[in-house]
Amino acid sequence: MLLVNTWAIHRDPKVWDDPTSFRPERFEKPVGEGYNYIPFGMGKRQYPGTGLANREVGMALAAMLQCFEWDRVSKKMVDLKEAKGLTMPKNEPLEAMCRTRERMVNVLSKL
Repeated sequence: MLLVNTWAIHRDPKVWDDPTSFRPERFEKPVGEGYNYIPFGMGKRQYPGTGLANREVGMALAAMLQCFEWDRVSKKMVDLKEAKGLTMPKNEPLEAMCRTRERMVNVLSKL
């Protein structure tokens, strides 16, 4: 059995400049040969719903950004440090406030 350590691959200092900082644009262009970003595994054991999952997350995020106005609860900057855990939880949970956009009230009331 081969287990791929995606955490280590995504934070390899030989491949990425400053691998621990949050810069998602680094995955836009290929770096070297092979895969750069493998959140759903690869090969025969790859998650079969990868395409659907990527589309659904994009649609859900777009709907949340389009329908609501977002703001931080406090004025201090968001801490992006990771805590220990299997799912890489944040050290300090993100707290955000949302307000329905005026233009979207009629749309959301019909759902």
